[in-house]
Amino acid sequence: MQQTTPDAATRRARLAISVVFASHGVASGSFATAIPWIREHLHLTPGWLGIALVFLTVGASAAMSLSARLAHRYSPRPLLGWLSLMCCAGLALPALSPALVWLCLALFVYGCGLGLMDVAMNEHGVRIEERYGRSVMSGLHGVWSVGTLIGGAGGALAAHTGLDGRVHLALVAPVAAAAAVVASRWALDVPAEGSAPGGEAGEEPPRFALPPRAVLPIGVIGFCAIFAEGASMDWSGIYLRDVTQADPALAAGAFTAFASTMAVARLAGDAVVRRLGPVRTVRAGGLVAALGSALVVAAGSPGPAVAGFALIGVGIAVVVPLCFAAAGHSGTGSQGQAIAGVATLAYASGLAAPAAVGWIAEATSLTVSFGMVTVLLLGLVFGAGVLRSDAKPAAAGPAGKPAEHDAAREAEAQPADSGSSTPAGPGAASS
Repeated sequence: MQQTTPDAATRRARLAISVVFASHGVASGSFATAIPWIREHLHLTPGWLGIALVFLTVGASAAMSLSARLAHRYSPRPLLGWLSLMCCAGLALPALSPALVWLCLALFVYGCGLGLMDVAMNEHGVRIEERYGRSVMSGLHGVWSVGTLIGGAGGALAAHTGLDGRVHLALVAPVAAAAAVVASRWALDVPAEGSAPGGEAGEEPPRFALPPRAVLPIGVIGFCAIFAEGASMDWSGIYLRDVTQADPALAAGAFTAFASTMAVARLAGDAVVRRLGPVRTVRAGGLVAALGSALVVAAGSPGPAVAGFALIGVGIAVVVPLCFAAAGHSGTGSQGQAIAGVATLAYASGLAAPAAVGWIAEATSLTVSFGMVTVLLLGLVFGAGVLRSDAKPAAAGPAGKPAEHDAAREAEAQPADSGSSTPAGPGAASS
């Protein structure tokens, strides 16, 4: 990938998408630290909680398969704003649920928003990376991790003070939504390759687009990493409370340690990837993460368990950004469909992880559940080679060309009178 000098619009877009990533992270971190409160409020066993979290998986997976069609029909900038609003609004619903059935419905709705916003912001990130001509995806995901850290810290504070979970999430949701929607005004409004808003160019994707076969191996790598991420995010607090007998504040701190190390590793990840390459980076990370998971399994007190979750965060930090970048640069079908395909496979596992961990814990123990996580993390070591690619992304042209090409495409994709960058509804797309 040849490095280029980004223009002012690209630099503003990178900052804007960083804010969107952070908002998504705040929502994710806040929800993760609210799960123990929801479990206790509804008096759920680990098994029933796992069943409820399946609906989060189903909602996100079903919605992700719609991403390519939405990207084809609507302009990227307003679509990102509306999907961000949908995701953050859904955050408040699970804590309001009066019973298990309503919790399942709320998690399905929240999962839909979470998945759609995730694919949209990653597609924007890949387009920005192409304009820069160098790795930036790890940094964007690092900002997401900073967001989860902020959300996790807020959740730990809420748990320490005994704040009602409904109040906690009701306070976080509008703040995260406002930040993402305002920031989306400065996002790029360039349609993905192979699509155009309003269906003016290319064949419209099906309503539910299956992942392209060529990106399936990339999705499997994402599967292993995000399974560990989902298990750590949603079960670290409960693991410390049930297995190591930690108090609520210290238990919430396990998630904070995980999110902190992941954030630092991702923010430094672009430089590491440029030095070692994606394959060696993922192999080394897999070894570190597996060591951390093994430490969690062996821990008999809170300290080693917290350290183990911190190592998992370091090890899997750059895997997901590299999977999205590899999918976006794969040249398989439309860029949006390739990213959505990897996201569907990877995040289906990550969102299914909490449910799987709960079921295994119900049948055996949480320790056995994280033993399974350790085995999956070793898969990163042996499967990292699929991230090696000789494909040349669009940014590989002469300096300045990608930005000029995208500017022309952006102008063609918008109506002549579309001077405002304010996020409008999906109907604001070209027709």
